[in-house]
Amino acid sequence: MEHKKLAKFPENFLWGSASAAYQVEGAWNEDGKGVSVWDTYVRIPGKTFKGTDGNVAVDHYHRYKEDVALMKAQGLKAYRFSIAWTRIFPNGRGEINQKGLQFYIDLVDELLAAGIEPLVTLYHWDIPQALQDEYGGWESRQVIADFVNYAEVIFNAFNGKVKRWVSLNEQNIFTAHGWLLAIHPPGKIDEKLFYQVNHHANLANAAVINKFHELGIEGGIGPSFAYTPQYSIDSDPKNVLAAENAEEMLSHFWMDVYMYGEYPIAALNYLKEKGVAPEFAEGDAELLKSAKPDHLGINYYQSATNAFNPVDGVGFAEMNTTGKKGTSGESGAPGLYKRVQNPYVDRTNWDWEIDPEGLRIAIRRITSRYRTPILITENGLGEYDKVEDGQIHDDYRIKYLASHVKAIQEAITDGATVLGYCTWSYTDLLSWLNGYQKRYGFVYVDQDENQNGSQKRIPKDSYYWYKKVIETNGEEI
Repeated sequence: MEHKKLAKFPENFLWGSASAAYQVEGAWNEDGKGVSVWDTYVRIPGKTFKGTDGNVAVDHYHRYKEDVALMKAQGLKAYRFSIAWTRIFPNGRGEINQKGLQFYIDLVDELLAAGIEPLVTLYHWDIPQALQDEYGGWESRQVIADFVNYAEVIFNAFNGKVKRWVSLNEQNIFTAHGWLLAIHPPGKIDEKLFYQVNHHANLANAAVINKFHELGIEGGIGPSFAYTPQYSIDSDPKNVLAAENAEEMLSHFWMDVYMYGEYPIAALNYLKEKGVAPEFAEGDAELLKSAKPDHLGINYYQSATNAFNPVDGVGFAEMNTTGKKGTSGESGAPGLYKRVQNPYVDRTNWDWEIDPEGLRIAIRRITSRYRTPILITENGLGEYDKVEDGQIHDDYRIKYLASHVKAIQEAITDGATVLGYCTWSYTDLLSWLNGYQKRYGFVYVDQDENQNGSQKRIPKDSYYWYKKVIETNGEEI
């Protein structure tokens, strides 16, 4: 639908930006911090681009005051960050590491003093290695109690200071990449175990949301989901069904559990036929049903286009982690769908489709299906940035972000409730498998792909563009 006039962004709209502990903090073994699965995984040769790691990352642990000062000067309204479980409980549970907790207390206080609302993510992929060694981490139901115990400490520490919370970040990514594709820790390929791990994560998410509400914590909580809207390549019914299959297996399979407490019918039936459906214990169904998220976080980067894929068709292909455009292989799930190139959109150097209209479609679909407030918890462009005479002219990033901001405004005009928009990311950071060459931030960090540099912060052109967007509450994009 086209509108003659777009609605204004709400006066309390959260213009924000985001990061994750392992990707920015560094100080991987300081002040009593324990070892996470990512601290271990990056030390395995060949797992990350040029062997890059988060030992120092962009040194946010020591430079957070400088980073918050840049946020304040920009006028940022909200900053989403994650807490490293291993800073609070080095071994996953037991005695609280007060120095680790104090870092986050200091960070939150610094943000509040700067007029910036802290948005806290409880889990962004860095489970303690001790729990992985003890019982397999997410592979065991024991993780539910340990995660709730950790979360309760954080809830109590920041009650009254933090209003918006994210329980789990991109559960669909960390489970699939860790147990289905073997490209994230623990690096396994076991389809049945993957679905069981994901089920445990669903239970932990529900239990933490219930704990939040039981404690009477002021504010709201919900998971953050990496949503990729699925399209059909054309109107051939076989291809349309392939897109439906992809939407069911890659999106509804998570969001239906979050919002309805039930797995979608067709997806669960398919998994039962294959013999890989998750096993329910007594009380599981009731727990999933009982949890009521206050909002749904959405991490949006791209859409995907699908075609028919026979049972003997293509499976997972190598991801592009080099930044050489066009090197991603053809990928799919045999008997379900095959991802194909969309001829109507451009792609990044990492072969991610650039589709701002897809964000509007995503918001519309979620609003219609779940009728929940939405918080855009991630959206951004990973690209090569160059320093020219002490400046970074990232017009491509401004174009990308501006088009996505407009898509949000259109979705709001359609009737959606969108609480805020957090770009990914605030500063440049470690891009997991892609190292430091793939940059996302408003603030350039002087560190090359071999982890050499001064760590100096330099605001990019996009920093000043976003400053104007915030000042005008989205009227000038």
